[in-house]
Amino acid sequence: MRILHISDCYLPRLGGIEVQVADLVGMQREAGHTVEVATATPGEPLPGVRRLAAGLPFDLPVHPRGTVHLIRLMTGWRPDVVHVHAGAVSPFAWQGVRAAVRAGVPVVVTVHSMWDPVTSGVYLGLQAAFEWRRWGIAVTAVSEAAAQPIRAVAGAGVPVHVVSNGLDVAAWRPATGGAVRGGGEPGADGVHVVAVGRLAPRKQPVRLLKLLKAARAKVPASIAMRATIVGEGPARASMERYLRSQGMGWVSLPGRFSRDQIKELLGSADVFVAPAPRESFGLAALEARAAGVPVVARSQSGVADFVRPGKEGLLGRTFDELAASVARLVRDERLRTSIAAHNREVEPVACSWPAVLDGFERCYDLVRGTHP
Repeated sequence: MRILHISDCYLPRLGGIEVQVADLVGMQREAGHTVEVATATPGEPLPGVRRLAAGLPFDLPVHPRGTVHLIRLMTGWRPDVVHVHAGAVSPFAWQGVRAAVRAGVPVVVTVHSMWDPVTSGVYLGLQAAFEWRRWGIAVTAVSEAAAQPIRAVAGAGVPVHVVSNGLDVAAWRPATGGAVRGGGEPGADGVHVVAVGRLAPRKQPVRLLKLLKAARAKVPASIAMRATIVGEGPARASMERYLRSQGMGWVSLPGRFSRDQIKELLGSADVFVAPAPRESFGLAALEARAAGVPVVARSQSGVADFVRPGKEGLLGRTFDELAASVARLVRDERLRTSIAAHNREVEPVACSWPAVLDGFERCYDLVRGTHP
């Protein structure tokens, strides 16, 4: 099958969508498909990547004539299906949808973000202006939490399927034969709580520090506790100021880590925290769960698709419930051990690449069936 992926952002950027799309492209090529990518992100040439960059300030991934260029690409290359990847606001991606409709090419749209009421209102307005529900597209979301607001806007005429983000589950499984942390007896430096993510204001990283402080207050002083928050971003300075003002020297901010470094860090982790309330999926939390670490997350986020309370971790709906969940896992070694053992023994099959590839191929077959 000839598949054309369209995404505003792509490598060399290293955000969640960029990395996930790049991994999907690689897996589809390994499966025998012919795959190319069209993106508005400037950068060095890559095999099979068409860069339609407009040279805008700050390297904005937008092209004022993107629809025209994408129609030319589609009519020249003739893909069997166009797979568009969109965030909350993705002008180039939606130009790709419009181009595919005009070129008569079947199109699947994956929404990687969680729509808020404002975003839903925007797409309702676009429906009134362009009637996109009649374009014959299929939509996928990365979790049930992300799919719900999309279904409310798309209506009955646009199918919205859930296809998880993909992960090489075996690559994150802890090595056998050695001592395994992640829920067992804490090390000499205490119970280790880990979080991974971009330090951006919308991710509320200072609120994460407040959450750790609240959890620490619920743990007896006799139990040692430390935390590591991996990531980089504009909120780092405010986080450092908060840590100094609160005397939280037991929390470290080591910066951005590679995948191998994150895997090594998870080998020493006892608890993983993913507190963002509007997390559409939570790939870092999935990596921790695959590595055998108990996960604490919001019950209304996409993490709830692969973390069940008392099985793979603990869920909370409010700040207080999250703080109590972290404290409970820090205090309760038996519970940590039980959850960690389950996570090591039971794979998150729905998030494995074979399941993800199968889910997308079903969507491709669906839209291709409507385009003779």
